Amino acid sequence: MPDTLIQPYLFFGGRCEEALDFYRTALGAQVEMVMRFNESPEPAPPGMLQPGFENKVMHSAFRIGATTVMASDGCNDKSSFSGFSLALSVSTEAEADRVFTALSDGGKITMPLAKTFWSPRYGMLTDRFGINWMVMVPA
Repeated sequence: MPDTLIQPYLFFGGRCEEALDFYRTALGAQVEMVMRFNESPEPAPPGMLQPGFENKVMHSAFRIGATTVMASDGCNDKSSFSGFSLALSVSTEAEADRVFTALSDGGKITMPLAKTFWSPRYGMLTDRFGINWMVMVPA
């Protein structure tokens, strides 16, 4: 399976556009595409979408460094992120400080940035959308 690829696909429960703007500012994310439910070539089946979600993001893709992350509003305002973290490796301690501070704005720091035996700078946080992040500089 040499061409196999795993990519995160995040459902933001109605806050996808806000998340795209946040990651663009915090991480320099490059938004590559956005399609709303009302732009789909095929309409959603009746009753699939929560009322008011017609203009919400059906699918988007954004790039952070070499990684593409896909995202959507989902079909309703429910979202839950648990049991995983996104591990973000950056090249310098200054960059780790910058992105950690940006991602933690409106979120919660669970482990402040510090030197560890595996990294000169490592920390953990949950951002304002509930996404868990591990920010690190590789040893």
